[in-house]
Amino acid sequence: MKKILFLHGFYASGQCVPAVALREAFAGRADVLTPDLPMHPQDALRFIRELIGREKPDLLVGNSCGAFYAQMIAPVVGIPALLGNPHFQMSEFLMQRIGQHEYKSPRKDGKQSFVIDENLVKEFAALEATQFDNWNPQFRDRVWGLFGEQDSLAHFGALQPFIPFPRRAYSHRR
Repeated sequence: MKKILFLHGFYASGQCVPAVALREAFAGRADVLTPDLPMHPQDALRFIRELIGREKPDLLVGNSCGAFYAQMIAPVVGIPALLGNPHFQMSEFLMQRIGQHEYKSPRKDGKQSFVIDENLVKEFAALEATQFDNWNPQFRDRVWGLFGEQDSLAHFGALQPFIPFPRRAYSHRR
């Protein structure tokens, strides 16, 4: 059976609505892995790479921050990826939200609150600066981005000429 690894957005968990919908849509046809990702970006990337090494998924599907991670990892590990509204500027997004927050879906570890601080913002900024460094042009047809034209949080229309993978726009409002 094929395996799909779903990487959720920053405020979400492996139990978010898109993760549950993906598991239901592929029930009996693919094993859909929907883990809770660590909050810190280097921890998340390390976790994802270890999970890929252990589970050997056939496809990465990422949403928002999860798509940000997937587009960096896919060309390195050689797994195709589908990116839903990838958020390429997480530091800018997080800077506006410094403080205590709640996850929007339950996490397996039971932790529902987290803090966004300036150190976390700096961690994401450092990663953003190198996010396309491992891009391989030969992998261009194996990573696809879907961009919601009306998404108010992850709207990167101005960056699209610089995005190295194919993209499709769709009408979506968050």
